[in-house]
Amino acid sequence: MSSSALVLPFDPSGASASVAGADAKALYNSTPSGDKPPKAGTTRTFFNTPQGKTTTISSLGDKFVQKKVDERRELVRKAVGAAVKELKNFDGVTDISVDASTDPHAAAVAAHLARYKFTLKTTPPSRFNPNLKEPIPEKFTLAPVEKSEEWDNGTVYAEAQNLARTLAEYPANMMTPTIFTERVKKELEGVSNVQIFVRDEAWAEAKNMNTFLSVTHGTTEPAKILEIHYKGAADKSAPPVAFVGKGITFDSGGISLKPGENMKLMRGDMGGAAAVSSAAIAIARLQLPINLVVVTPLTENMPGPSATKPGDIIYAMNGRTVEVDNTDAEGRLVLADAIYYTITEYKPHTLIDVATLTGACVIALGDVYSGLYSTSDELWEKLRTAGESEYDRFWRLPLDNDYLPQIHDSNADLQNTGGRPAASIIAALFLKAFAEGCEPKDDKPATLKWARIDMAGAKEASRPGPYQEKGMTGRPVRALIEYTRRLANA
Repeated sequence: MSSSALVLPFDPSGASASVAGADAKALYNSTPSGDKPPKAGTTRTFFNTPQGKTTTISSLGDKFVQKKVDERRELVRKAVGAAVKELKNFDGVTDISVDASTDPHAAAVAAHLARYKFTLKTTPPSRFNPNLKEPIPEKFTLAPVEKSEEWDNGTVYAEAQNLARTLAEYPANMMTPTIFTERVKKELEGVSNVQIFVRDEAWAEAKNMNTFLSVTHGTTEPAKILEIHYKGAADKSAPPVAFVGKGITFDSGGISLKPGENMKLMRGDMGGAAAVSSAAIAIARLQLPINLVVVTPLTENMPGPSATKPGDIIYAMNGRTVEVDNTDAEGRLVLADAIYYTITEYKPHTLIDVATLTGACVIALGDVYSGLYSTSDELWEKLRTAGESEYDRFWRLPLDNDYLPQIHDSNADLQNTGGRPAASIIAALFLKAFAEGCEPKDDKPATLKWARIDMAGAKEASRPGPYQEKGMTGRPVRALIEYTRRLANA
């Protein structure tokens, strides 16, 4: 079998056309196929076709050209992803050329996501081994048949999502707060217009970030707050967009201990930090004309002699008191101070916080949509359309003050949980109390567009798809990049 391969998406109802010496539709028609057009992602592989190449053709599905733009983009992703995943099974393939002419961006995204497979098995040697002295190259290279800027940009989107997948897949002993910050710094080496700050617990204490610090008390692993500052706008002093991501590198639940079954998945409880950091890396690599600040509070949540106890009351950075009703609702505690700090320190016009926040959101939306709450209809619409474009979708949930009594029934201003009913909504309302300026006040308009993304379900694919293996997904990285790209170019 040849080491070179070709991926050809084709429209079953379109005209035959030769690309790189192969006609995908003619090849498909030469196989037993039945009367119905092949579904999107249906593949056939031909050897030594054309001479010296292995060719995998993949259907774009019935009535492709009649679909809406976003739907066609996803069909391209399905077709290219399915073909690359099929070729991934052949050990001899070392380079794959993709006919990306239908949608170069979508084709690049799918190809690079489909190639990804995280493993720490030692045979063959894993490129994810953190102890490697020299990097192991990918199993095969990917390139478009015809070069384009859209393909290159799509590659950046996909590589950012793959980075977020990797950060979330590493077990907690290989992805501590310190290791996380070092990896992000390494990824941004040599990228223009970027500054990185790594804050420690003493700095957080000086800032009175007590809800964040309350989560750190049970672990001996040093907590960190990572800041990424990217100034790509012509006016470097212009107000930025801000992302804040929850970075619990392992969540045992603390004193409110989780059940042991599947607790290992809590290595991915830093998925929000992984997503916003990876999105920032892509935004910086693309040199988008926008200013961006990213803040990620990073810590483990563990039981221990000094761990925060249920019923403890803490003075948050904004001066409000918070009762810790449940130490397993720690994400909102670390985010509360991080959100308030980001707003008061950097005055963003928009802040989006991202977290694997609630099991309730998993029950409501599964792994298809990320839940989204916002005080701004304009911001919701921009995030919705960006998510639809990348098929990294959001579903808006209510943010109604009638739910507030559930977290006001305590000796503190707020408590961090309010029972099982509407638990994801309650978490969002808790955080809204720290999103200073997100609502009108004293007859003055809101000064901040705020949204919170609960990606607890979307963080992990429970089953494989055409371009996504089962496992950590790296969502909503592509949606965040696309939102920022559109905002920067508006």
